[in-house]
Amino acid sequence: MSETPSSEGSSAEPNQETAAPARPAIVLNGTPVAPGLVLGVVHRKDYELSRGAVERVPLDQVERELNRFHQALSHARAQLTRLKSSLAGKVAKDDARILDVHVAYLKDSVFISDVENLILEEQLSLEAAIGKVISDFDRIFRLVQNETLRERAVDLRDVGIRVLRHLEKDVDAPVEGKAMPANYVLVARELSIVDMFNLSGTQVLGILTESGGLTSHAAILARSMRVPTITGIEKLLEHVREGDFVILDASEGLVRVNPDEVIVAQFRQAADDLAKVAGVGPTTRAELSPRTQDGEAIHVAASCGNLPEVDQALAGGMREIGLYRTELMYLVDKSEPTRDALAKHYASVLDAAHGGAVTFRLLHADSGLEISYLHERREQNPALGRAGVRALLSRERVLRRQLQALLVAGAGAPDGEERVRIALPFVTDCGELRRVKEILFEERLELRKAGEPHLDRCEIGVVVETPAAALGARDLAREADFLLVSLDSLQQHLLATDRENAELAGTFESLHPLVLRALRDIVRAAHAESKPLAVFGVTAVQPVNVPFLLGLGVRAFCVAPTSAEEFVKWVAGTSLRQAKRSAEVAAAASAPSETTSLVDSVRHGYGAR
Repeated sequence: MSETPSSEGSSAEPNQETAAPARPAIVLNGTPVAPGLVLGVVHRKDYELSRGAVERVPLDQVERELNRFHQALSHARAQLTRLKSSLAGKVAKDDARILDVHVAYLKDSVFISDVENLILEEQLSLEAAIGKVISDFDRIFRLVQNETLRERAVDLRDVGIRVLRHLEKDVDAPVEGKAMPANYVLVARELSIVDMFNLSGTQVLGILTESGGLTSHAAILARSMRVPTITGIEKLLEHVREGDFVILDASEGLVRVNPDEVIVAQFRQAADDLAKVAGVGPTTRAELSPRTQDGEAIHVAASCGNLPEVDQALAGGMREIGLYRTELMYLVDKSEPTRDALAKHYASVLDAAHGGAVTFRLLHADSGLEISYLHERREQNPALGRAGVRALLSRERVLRRQLQALLVAGAGAPDGEERVRIALPFVTDCGELRRVKEILFEERLELRKAGEPHLDRCEIGVVVETPAAALGARDLAREADFLLVSLDSLQQHLLATDRENAELAGTFESLHPLVLRALRDIVRAAHAESKPLAVFGVTAVQPVNVPFLLGLGVRAFCVAPTSAEEFVKWVAGTSLRQAKRSAEVAAAASAPSETTSLVDSVRHGYGAR
């Protein structure tokens, strides 16, 4: 983590929500756990187990302490039972079962007897006894380099704090005379389940912590509940006070503390835009089923990269996730995610999709992303080096783990074999497709031997984005179950032009005639082999390009949820007959300058009639 003095100006009270005194605005960063964007007031919960470490009770009070202990255990178990019931339908069933682990710890004979012995033999108060037992467990488990034992330490700590909370008269008492906010951003030392839920009607908008693993039970629940969360923020409790106003951007892993009014206004608008899309539930929003002016139906699926985007897609009437980018889980931590962590995340995506199909694109990462277990060093030209399936085949262990996770996740989803599709990125030829199929077969055998439920079959497709794949589209269409065209990448590689180069930005304003020819051949290859084809990318949803794509025969698109509504309008305003003529003329040109008048007519709406 680094702490950056903000250039956003000195802190001011952006609105009435901010009660904190004016202090310099700062930007903190950490590791995203669950993506999202929220703005709100801070409420700190930095409970320390050592509070009661030296308290002792008279001998005649020992029986009272024991009775308090068993009453608190009973109350805590009842609370967890109610909490699990309240989460039904809100989080994945497997994730909700995490609370069963806590119930089990509340009945654990070792935990109970250790606390009782400290009360009986050392006459420690109940609070002190619980604090000592949990601290001892915590210290022992953290000395062991074992993630499972570390997780047990965190769970035991949560259980201890939950019991202690039942012993306090007012666990959420106002701090320094301030009333507790109704809705707040939770700031804590450790990512903990005990502080994630409030039965008093308050709402946790987001979570910020100094520590806590990405695969911990609390992290899993945060992702399942879609609560924006960032962990690993060094010195968080030193920099953030009760009542501070923060902007939590969990997609980027950034926290802006006490920003000025201009910054708040900008981010509030962004958050409001996301809320408008997510606020219209799928039961009140008709399914997107756009048609051209001629009545031709066009299929629109969602292109997503995290759970909030899946929610937005479903809320906006999109019933299928045509492309789910799986990179997030590999970018939020330096260590490789476990198979179980990946499987839980993919299961959450399937659960969020509410029965719709999901196409998971395998990890697409070049050496520029500096994923150490995938690339030893940064290559001289990352974009043309070991990327996509090429990188995965060079590190089969990473590929096998991801494939197993998808097979396991799909087995737990209703109609998983019909809903889970796997897309291979950055494919060059059929050899890569065949090898992945072989590995997938081998991983099914391993799961079968281990007796683990898994998908017996799922569709495997390819992402066409390299010139070689475009030239070999007919071969790929014969062996793949479906084709996805990454139009941005395809155009970049065909034209040997860097999209990030500002001086060449004009090259991407409309599709180059030679790119249109290549795409026409890909569409024809898919149709000849009767294989589904969809196109995705920023270029694919630009208004000037939509008629050309429809005219070439593209009938399925993967669109970002925020772009879907505008995209549907452009489709509805397009005459397919005119679009076919425009596409033929554009593809026949030998240079972009020859299609300038045609592009202008489309841009101004004339070519769409």
